[in-house]
Amino acid sequence: MIGAEDVGGVHVKYLYHCRRQLWLYARGVRPESLSATVQMGEAVHETSYTRSSSVDLGAAKLDHLDGAAWVHEVKSSSKSSRADEAQAMHYCYRLHAVGVAARGGILHYPKTRRTKRLPYTAQAAERAEADITEVLDVVSADVSPPLLTRSACRGCSYTDYCWNE
Repeated sequence: MIGAEDVGGVHVKYLYHCRRQLWLYARGVRPESLSATVQMGEAVHETSYTRSSSVDLGAAKLDHLDGAAWVHEVKSSSKSSRADEAQAMHYCYRLHAVGVAARGGILHYPKTRRTKRLPYTAQAAERAEADITEVLDVVSADVSPPLLTRSACRGCSYTDYCWNE
C-alpha cells in the first residue's frame, strides 16, 4: 500500500470528493482515461495558461508555481470546491516539506474566468497533515467505503464500477 510520502494531490482531491473513488484509485483502478469529463478537464488544462509549466514533487504534481511562491491550479469546473482547496493546500504542504515557502494557492476556473486565492496558514498546514492521515486510513481499509447517492456520482469516471449491478 502507500505511505505518507506517496500521498499526492489526486489522493487528497478524491478524499474530499468520494472516499470510494480514493480507495479504488489507490488499488490501481483508473478508468479516468475513458471518461469524457476527464478528457474535457485535460483539454481545459492544456489550453489554459500555456506559458506556465508544471512542478513535479514525486507523488504530487502541481500545475504551476510562480516567482512569488504561489501555487496555481487550473480547474475545469465552474466553481470552487473543498476538494480543490484541499488539493492546493496539500501542494503548499509538500512544498514547505522540501524547503519552498509556498504562500498559498490560486485556483483558476477558465470557464467562468474566476480565480480564488487561498493563503497557506498554520491551520491549513495542520489540515493538510490530517488529510494525509485520513487518506492512509481510507486506502488501508480492507473493504471499499460505501457508495454515495447516485446523484453525487454524476460525471464520475468510476460510475460504471460502482453502479454496475
